[in-house]
Amino acid sequence: MSTLLPDLESLRCFVEAAETLNFRAAAGRVGLTPAALGRRIQLLEDQLEVVLFERTTRRVELTEAGLSLLPRALETLQQAEGCARAARGELGPAPMEITLGTRHELGLSWIRPMVADLETHFPHVLFHLYFGSGEDLALRIISQEIDCAVSSQRIIEPQLDTVQVHREDYRLVGARTLLEADPVEGVNDLARQVLIDVDKGVPLFRYWAEAGGAALVPHFAGHRWLGTIEAIRSMVLEGQGVAVLPLYLVQSDLKEGRLDVILPNHVPDHDFFRLIFRRSDPRVAFFRGLAARMQQHPLQ
Repeated sequence: MSTLLPDLESLRCFVEAAETLNFRAAAGRVGLTPAALGRRIQLLEDQLEVVLFERTTRRVELTEAGLSLLPRALETLQQAEGCARAARGELGPAPMEITLGTRHELGLSWIRPMVADLETHFPHVLFHLYFGSGEDLALRIISQEIDCAVSSQRIIEPQLDTVQVHREDYRLVGARTLLEADPVEGVNDLARQVLIDVDKGVPLFRYWAEAGGAALVPHFAGHRWLGTIEAIRSMVLEGQGVAVLPLYLVQSDLKEGRLDVILPNHVPDHDFFRLIFRRSDPRVAFFRGLAARMQQHPLQ
């Protein structure tokens, strides 16, 4: 059986001939000679390995195969016309559902409140959210379980591409009550404090230690790993240690005096939140537009 697909012009010739049951009239509708239209019909029959018309000198009739083909051929031509109209922008963007991944704190404070604006700006898109960690988000994009994600994780996977959406600044902070009771006036004073951080593998403290190009790793009284930034902030507010935290997350705590910046002249390195997506995804242009829209929303 032939695996060749019928071309659209042959289907159009078939439909006209089927609707008129007159090859001369059908040829006039498609702008061909009757002989040329006949060749188109013969090519289609050869490709499909069926007979579509019973032809005599007096009449033309559809065979059972022709009757079966006619509604599908009409549908195919309508779909092809729709493809052309869609490409010309006459139908508007196709409806789309996007699952956007992010970490818990950023998702609740920044992305979740942004969804209404995103869906107003992209009315053809329904946004779903997924909350996870940096490594988890990257793996889920690669496996196509989610479509894209916002993270400050540094991406090295060749399958992924990124667009920067916001700069992320950090500060070494502690509860004001803790620092009033035990001031930190120099690096050596940190030896009396417990450092609270995400984990040993990718600690946030590295932004402070590596600032200025020379690693500065003070001794601490101890370390506590909590795995998520909001948990770190909560424990620091309780005065149970110090931590490097994103400035956007603790801005209100600093303003209202719950937290203070430690050694403010030593400013940690910054990073960027990035929109991450598969490099081979056919929606790359949409993701770049999504990143541009996100850039208009200040971090909070």
